[in-house]
Amino acid sequence: MDVLKKVPVREQDPKVRATNFEEVCLGYNKEEAMEEASRCLNCKNAQCVKGCPVSISIPDFIKEVKEGNFEEAYNVITKSSSLPAVCGRVCPQENQCEGKCIRGIKGEAVSIGKLERFVADWAFENGIKPSVNAEKKNKKVAVIGSGPSGLSCAGDLAKMGYDVTVFEALHELGGVLVYGIPEFRLPKEKVVKKEIENVKALGVKFEKNTIIGKSFTIDELIDKYGFDAVFIGSGAGLPKFMGIPGENANGVFSANEYLTRSNLMKAFKESDTPIMIGKKVIVVGGGNVAMDAARTALRLGSEVHIVYRRSEEELPARVEEVHHAKEEGIIFNLLTNPVEILSDENGWVSGIKCIKMELGEPDESGRRSPVEIKGSEFEIECDAVIMSLGTSPNPLISSTTKGLEINRRKCIVVKEENGETSKDGVFAGGDAVTGAATVILAMGAGRTAAKGIDEYLSAKGN
Repeated sequence: MDVLKKVPVREQDPKVRATNFEEVCLGYNKEEAMEEASRCLNCKNAQCVKGCPVSISIPDFIKEVKEGNFEEAYNVITKSSSLPAVCGRVCPQENQCEGKCIRGIKGEAVSIGKLERFVADWAFENGIKPSVNAEKKNKKVAVIGSGPSGLSCAGDLAKMGYDVTVFEALHELGGVLVYGIPEFRLPKEKVVKKEIENVKALGVKFEKNTIIGKSFTIDELIDKYGFDAVFIGSGAGLPKFMGIPGENANGVFSANEYLTRSNLMKAFKESDTPIMIGKKVIVVGGGNVAMDAARTALRLGSEVHIVYRRSEEELPARVEEVHHAKEEGIIFNLLTNPVEILSDENGWVSGIKCIKMELGEPDESGRRSPVEIKGSEFEIECDAVIMSLGTSPNPLISSTTKGLEINRRKCIVVKEENGETSKDGVFAGGDAVTGAATVILAMGAGRTAAKGIDEYLSAKGN
């Protein structure tokens, strides 16, 4: 065994997986997991833990995997994470725990994410669930949204003994985990539903088809229904567009709509809400959501191009997702920016007019700003365009809640240390606060707010 190299992870063949919605990565088996775990140096001052937004005791759980104590490894993880099977699949570990792994200085970092996934899947297969030992508290907490932030906050509060009810606007639980991330990255029945069942097993109650701000307001939750505190984890589901000519043509989608139709409403199968399948699809954007939309369109039978205004080095998507997209046949048109969407006489998309870009000086984020090259306009024929330019919070909750401060981006303003908003007893976290970000950062915010709620309610007493 070469300790400098990761144990390879089995995957579906690219040509095969490009035609189905089965999970791409097949994960480790028991022997592979134990072998990979043996690469961990078990550092006393573990930098990997500092890189984890939910502060999992990574060396401790890996030590248990190395020794074959998978149930104990699961117990270690679930002290900090309510969604280990999800995080093991979709977290950007290369920028977080694995990015700080000492083993990675000389050689490849330990596959922390794949080991977390293995442990969580093993627990599913063997009927192991997280346990609650806390005494019940006579306090009710409402959690708005059943996405990663809401589930994480609800799970932690339940472990502390609170009576928790989660309110979900849609007919399915899971938020972005069910509507935003495709099956081939995150299976719904095999993973998401099982993770939610584990949260239910902690005593958390769920109310679906309940839109806070329409069904009832946050003020009513507190004043009429007797909740002692509220956590807002409603995400950021409002898509952004470029504002270029032709954007209202038939055949232009937001990535949010496209993925929701496919993932939540199963439009890739026979469906009452079928999704348009273009022969040639352009996806505008370079993040993980753009990769998800592009790889979904490919599986629906389209030729797919990703149009992104910066170079490959500046792509915000995970390296693994870009690699998988290329393997499957997605075509990348980089340093290219759309300036107009073209349509035929019936108002349907017929192409996209673009201009070539070059990189100038770094912008506020540290990435080099793209600059147009004059006279370099050209056209790409297509019959569908998917805009993947990020999302912002829906203003429904903030506009129907008295005394809730928001910033110019319509995001809820909170205290960083505990997630407390400007309204007494109301906390918030995840994309509703930051704008669109990662699953694990939303989970970390949910945990922070759970701790803040516990301190707030403990200080109030009975």
